[in-house]
Amino acid sequence: MKLVDEAEITVIAGNGGNGCVGFRREKFIPFGGPDGGDGGDGGDVWLQADENLNTLVDFRHQRQFRAQRGENGMGSQMYGKGGEDLVVTVPVGTVVTNVDTDEVIGDLTRHGQRLLVARGGKGGLGNMHFKSSTNRAPRQSTPGEEGEQRLLKLELKLLADVGLLGFPNAGKSTFIRAVSAATPKVADYPFTTLYPNLGVVSTEAHRSFVIADIPGLIEGAADGAGLGAQFLRHLQRTRLLLHLVDIAPMDGGGAEASPAEQVRAIEQELGKHDPKLLGKPRWLVLNKADLMFEDEARGAAEAIVAELGWEGPWYLVSAIAREGTRQVVLDVQAFLDRLKEEARE
Repeated sequence: MKLVDEAEITVIAGNGGNGCVGFRREKFIPFGGPDGGDGGDGGDVWLQADENLNTLVDFRHQRQFRAQRGENGMGSQMYGKGGEDLVVTVPVGTVVTNVDTDEVIGDLTRHGQRLLVARGGKGGLGNMHFKSSTNRAPRQSTPGEEGEQRLLKLELKLLADVGLLGFPNAGKSTFIRAVSAATPKVADYPFTTLYPNLGVVSTEAHRSFVIADIPGLIEGAADGAGLGAQFLRHLQRTRLLLHLVDIAPMDGGGAEASPAEQVRAIEQELGKHDPKLLGKPRWLVLNKADLMFEDEARGAAEAIVAELGWEGPWYLVSAIAREGTRQVVLDVQAFLDRLKEEARE
């Protein structure tokens, strides 16, 4: 299923019920007095994160969500029944923004987390509240308040520990196939990945991490070029970026640039989209070593690293042959474990 990661919906909380104008009428009680009850409160609208959902596609078909209205008050000082709350489920990782004010209302990052997005109206007052020594028979009540109505933008940001980035055909989909059980489409032409793929990488019993394969970026992606621009947001939650580079790029798909030029181009796009992305830990993974003799591949990799002045970790792998990939995931797992330990301390 194609991942839909943006949607706009309208949420309407329930109106409060109206207060009642009523008088007590019983045998032998000719002047019973006012006994009109209050209206019930309108239902609220909540968003709730559900880890079983991974797309916002359902909101393409239903865009309006309305909570139940409160019932009107009744005689004999009976209050109207409150409207039932409406709970709308969204994927974990959904950011909620008020379209009118451009204010971020909340960020649902845990399964079961709830966010109040529209509050129901208060019920109106019945006439029993308006009696006094000078007004023994009030015929006054108040209507229920209107519930809040909001236009919301829902934006899904994948929750992954590690993000893969690189030019089209760098081998990202092949890499995620090699290290996880995910099966993204793989072909010998650019832009085979049209939406992000998630894979769980298990290094040993009870030790794993989530990796995201982001559609290929090209120069100008932050300004809307190519397919990866709309998915750059998914890299913002990751704790580590693996930058895949084809050490022997062929012409086509924007890959005619040298490997070092590709790295610099993507660094520029990351900085344009969000400068904080450049501050994330990023490791260089030089892929497709199988296309060269071993010594030749090692020499090409070292030349790329030297040209870039790369100071961080780097690896030479062949994702399709699954050579060198195991060491990468073991080092990633150790890195993530260190982050967790530091967070605990």
